Amino acid sequence: MEGFLISKTVFTACELGVFDVLLGKDRPMSAEEICQAVGASLDGAQRLLAACTGLQLLNTHQQDNGQVLYSNTEQASTYLTRSSPLSLYHSIQYSSRTIYLCWHYLTDAVREGRNQYEKAFGVSSTDLFQALYRSDEEMVKFMQLMNSIWNICGRDAVTAFDLSPFKIIYDLGGCSGALAKQCTSAYPECTVTIFDLPKVVRMSREHFVTEANQRISFHEGDFFKDLLPEADLYILARILHDWTDQRCVELLTRVYQACKPGGAVLLVEALLHEDGSGPLTVQLYSLNMLVQTEGRERTAAQYAALLAAAGFTRIQDRQTGKIYDAVLGRKEG
Repeated sequence: MEGFLISKTVFTACELGVFDVLLGKDRPMSAEEICQAVGASLDGAQRLLAACTGLQLLNTHQQDNGQVLYSNTEQASTYLTRSSPLSLYHSIQYSSRTIYLCWHYLTDAVREGRNQYEKAFGVSSTDLFQALYRSDEEMVKFMQLMNSIWNICGRDAVTAFDLSPFKIIYDLGGCSGALAKQCTSAYPECTVTIFDLPKVVRMSREHFVTEANQRISFHEGDFFKDLLPEADLYILARILHDWTDQRCVELLTRVYQACKPGGAVLLVEALLHEDGSGPLTVQLYSLNMLVQTEGRERTAAQYAALLAAAGFTRIQDRQTGKIYDAVLGRKEG
C-alpha cells in the first residue's frame, strides 16, 4: 500500500542530487553539509537522509561527538549517481515526472481502457508519439530513459541468440542508439542503422551517438508509413508492447516484406509467464502500457503468434534472467 512512499523518496533524493554530492566529496558528510549542498532545509534533509538509510541507499557513520555522517552505499553510487556508466538517474527522473503523473489516473485508465495523457498533461493522444514527444525536453527525457535501460540490459538481450550471421542490422525505433552500441560491441562485423522519426534522429545525433562511431548510422522515417530498407536483421526493442495486436501485425508484415530471405527479426520485450501469473514487474509494466500507450505486455506465445501472422517461421524465445527477454523469428531463405 505504501510502495509509492518509497518511490518518491528515491525520486526526490536523486532529483536533489544527494547521491551525486556524496560521490563528489569522496568522504562522509553531515546532514548540515548535505542540506547546504543540495539547497534543502536541514529538517527536511535529515528526514530524507534517514529514510534513504532505511532503504539501504546510504551508510551512516556515528562520530564520537554524537554527530552522524552519511555516505553512499555501493548500490547508490552505481545506479543513482549521474556520472555512473550504469546510472538509472534519467530513468528515475522520467518515472517521477511523467509516469508517476500518468499513474495518478490509473483508475480512469482501467475504466476507460485507454491512456491518460489528456488528463495528466492536457495533450491529445490520437497520435501516440506526438503525446510521448510533446516537447523537445520530454523527448530527450524519454531517450535518456531508454539509454539507461539498454546500458544495463542491452547486452543480455542482443546476446540471447547468436546474431553474428547477420551483418546488416536495422534497429527500428532505435531511439538513443544504446542498443545499437551494444550490438556493435557484441558483434564486431555488423553495422547497425537506427531507423527513427526525424526529430528523434536529430536528438540522437546531438546528444547520444557521435560521428566517430562509423558502424552506426541513421535513417529517418516512420516505420508504419515509410519504406523499410532491406536488411539481414531487424530489431524491435520495446516497440511492439506500445501497440495493439492489429498494429503489431501490420508493422511485422512490413518488416517481413523488407527482410532479406534467410534474415530475421529480433523482438526484445519483457515477457509474461504463459499462464499470466507473473513476473510481477511485467504485470505492472502492462498496467503502465495501459496508462501510457495503446499496447500491453505479452507472453512469448503471444509474440510468436504475431510473428507467425506476419509470415515469420522457426520462432524461438530465450529468457535472459533480466527484465527483458528475446524472441527471434526467421524468414525462410
